[in-house]
Amino acid sequence: MSTQAFSTEGISKEEKYRLLLQQAAALTEGEMDLTANLANLSALIQEIFRFHWTGFYLVKEKEGKPELVLGPFQGPVACTRIGYGKGVCGTAWKEKKILRVDDVNRFPGHIACSPLSKSEIVVPVLKNEIVMMVLDIDSDQFNRFDTTDEKYLRQLAELISKIL
Repeated sequence: MSTQAFSTEGISKEEKYRLLLQQAAALTEGEMDLTANLANLSALIQEIFRFHWTGFYLVKEKEGKPELVLGPFQGPVACTRIGYGKGVCGTAWKEKKILRVDDVNRFPGHIACSPLSKSEIVVPVLKNEIVMMVLDIDSDQFNRFDTTDEKYLRQLAELISKIL
């Protein structure tokens, strides 16, 4: 399914998220390819919100050891691999919870993939209580993310878990 270009100028953050969830459901309906779905979802998030970086890190095994590996994304070049419990992404994976960081420079062990990133939100995507991937969004503004972002990105993660 394709979508037409649309403008989000002048609408509230909640309205943008409702539009995001509606479009995400339409984009993924009937599409079984994970890469295609994640690529479209990262592009959709970027189109609506214009964050600094939006993408997915997938849990994969390397020599019997799990790590997060870069998946589809929108934005500048990113870190390729992140260890369990490392940085914001690895910590969200380990703790199985959304992490919202208002100032990434104050997060112990933050992995600076881009010096322009100021704040970050990471949302684990679980299937049968196992983290399969994380959705990582970075902003070039401090204090960019709030409970509204958490609420709707959690819903997006639930939608993604249904297509895994």
